[in-house]
Amino acid sequence: MRPRNGEAGFTLIEVLVALAIIAVAMSAAVRVAGLMTQSNGVLRDRSIALIAAQSRMAELRLEGNLPKGMKAVECDQGRLSLRCEQVIAPAENGRLLKIGIQVFDRNQDAPPLAKLETLLTRPP
Repeated sequence: MRPRNGEAGFTLIEVLVALAIIAVAMSAAVRVAGLMTQSNGVLRDRSIALIAAQSRMAELRLEGNLPKGMKAVECDQGRLSLRCEQVIAPAENGRLLKIGIQVFDRNQDAPPLAKLETLLTRPP
């Protein structure tokens, strides 16, 4: 169809449809950016919790005295309020100790942010 009177352009309906498509695309992009920011924060917290678990494990190795049983200690790292729960038990063969450390956020009832397990020889 030829334009009337030499005028060319888009109809109002075409412009509204284009704006609706752009609005949907922009809302999807904003949602994805929000999810990426949130998952980045969780990953950062988990990484810091793993560092706390490794630090607690190093402390236990240096202490040398490894009392069997469960113990919870505060192991804050920067802005994160963390609680390290350690479990020390004899391993199956009897010559080793199994040490497990779980790190929790003290401000939330949530699954552990990090877990770390190892076997150590019993101190003489």
